[in-house]
Amino acid sequence: MTDPAGRSIADYGFLSDCHSAALVSGEGSVDWLCFPRFDSPAIFARLLDPEAGHWSMHPSGEFDVRRRYRDGTLVLETQFATPTGMVMLTDALVFDADEQGHDIGSGAPHVLVREVEAVQGSIEMEAEFCPRPEYGLVHPRLIAVDGGVVSRGGADVLVLSGPEPTEIEGGLARWRMVLAKGDRLVFALAHSRRDQPRPQPWSAKYSRRRLDDTIKAWQSWSALHQGYVGPAQDLVHHSGRVLRGLTYQPTGAIIAAPTTSLPEDAGGSRNWDYRHGWIRDASFTMGALWVAACPEQADAFMHWIIDTAGSLLSPRHGLQIVYGVGGEHDLSERELPHLSGWRESRPVRVGNGAWNQVQIDVFGELLGAVARVQEQFGPPSPATRDFLTEVADAAIRAWGEPDAGMWEQRTAPRHHVYSKLMCWVALDRAVQLAEWLGRPERAMDWAASRDEVRDAILEHGWNEELGSFTQCFGGDTLDASSLMLALTGFLAVDEPRMAATIERVASDLAAPCGLLYRYSDDGIEGGEGAFLLCTYWLVECLAGGAQRDRAVELFERATAYANDLGLLSEQAHPATGELMGNFPQALSHVGLINAAWALAATAPPTA
Repeated sequence: MTDPAGRSIADYGFLSDCHSAALVSGEGSVDWLCFPRFDSPAIFARLLDPEAGHWSMHPSGEFDVRRRYRDGTLVLETQFATPTGMVMLTDALVFDADEQGHDIGSGAPHVLVREVEAVQGSIEMEAEFCPRPEYGLVHPRLIAVDGGVVSRGGADVLVLSGPEPTEIEGGLARWRMVLAKGDRLVFALAHSRRDQPRPQPWSAKYSRRRLDDTIKAWQSWSALHQGYVGPAQDLVHHSGRVLRGLTYQPTGAIIAAPTTSLPEDAGGSRNWDYRHGWIRDASFTMGALWVAACPEQADAFMHWIIDTAGSLLSPRHGLQIVYGVGGEHDLSERELPHLSGWRESRPVRVGNGAWNQVQIDVFGELLGAVARVQEQFGPPSPATRDFLTEVADAAIRAWGEPDAGMWEQRTAPRHHVYSKLMCWVALDRAVQLAEWLGRPERAMDWAASRDEVRDAILEHGWNEELGSFTQCFGGDTLDASSLMLALTGFLAVDEPRMAATIERVASDLAAPCGLLYRYSDDGIEGGEGAFLLCTYWLVECLAGGAQRDRAVELFERATAYANDLGLLSEQAHPATGELMGNFPQALSHVGLINAAWALAATAPPTA
């Protein structure tokens, strides 16, 4: 077996019940699980420290592995083959059946079900259950009860239903099981808090029923909502399910990724908590789901952001760039010094200090997404009209100010070209939406401010000597976000300055692995990888600029970095291409979906 410390990020599969998430290694170990929310303290965190908890299940001795998701689902199937037989391990975070395919994740009981079935020969299996709640701080006592094992220690209550363990040593339970063809065993791990009723062990029959319900619910949702036809069709549909799995069903919040502190550079300190709802990421996701999935998510997200943000009439513009999945505003960042970090990448952080940054691009991303999916909303409610009007007016007030930029650089605020562009987008889309919002009288003011922003970008964002738009006004640093000048419709892809910028970014920000860096310098210590989203932006630009063959080649190169389960992290190592950063990353899957859509839109007509 592989040493669990620092296992490749690409080795993991992703499970979600649209409340919380788990990561399962290729060798059948749950090394990350947060209950009952995406941002809850982890029950298993071996992903970030070898002593921080796991739940493994695999054959004894040597074995080969093949795995896949059950068709149309995020239910993971891992096939283990040994010289004596073969077993199938099926893993799912379960929820209620919904044969109508609408409310995926409804009725999630916060239970992880694992079923192992012998499909050939005879095979010996071994399992270890080693919970370490609160990111490994709590070492609970495990006690065998009728029908399972109970974990006692800390505020979390864990009940593991299944066969009686072979042995228990303090906080570790072990099983050794010999299965012959046709034998099936099922385990179900349930969670509650100390001040709640303790869950009762599930019978094997009931666990299997909940597993079947979950499969049917995912498949019904996929059949109802996923109608995209075109290049990379299977990957686009899968990416849509991943994005749905990153949605917190009770509120509609969309998280950036289900992990924290998977680094941009192994051994470095660029380690951030992405288990929160960024307005930018969620807006991009909402737009991508217009291609890959369903209208209900757009409506749920709008309810979440309106209810969360409150009034925007405050001195700091009133719209944070990131909130907690339950609507929390304060996401104060702290470090967990007891965790060694993935491949010694310290510090491990929870919370995210970006909540307190000013990032004025958020107005455009939100209104741009609303404009793209407007038809999915129907007539806006009075609250929606008022809120989106406030967003457009906030862009007027904010566009001339410096900010932290979309990459959340922890340096002095600057006048980022991308941030100004997104204020232009906010006002341009507000003009388009003025009648829909019931604010036709505001269109003239929005248009006048939009044109003012445009003039400032064209005057101060272009560097004649460099022959490119730059990261900041008057600067000489390249930034792949300049590609969004074309993708938002600010400039045509063949406009001379835009065409020059596309080529400059493609050449000067190219990493050895064939992907793009997001910028040439950020003033922060340590290195980072090539950025998958930026690479997909370039695909879109090339496809729209009559360079489809080049776009296809780049799309295939970027998409080849997905793991065997079609999952992408935020970045790839610039030399080796190893997946780096939090995983799976919503923006990378958004980029894949939008790039595939651009290729579909430019495909030659079939005979």
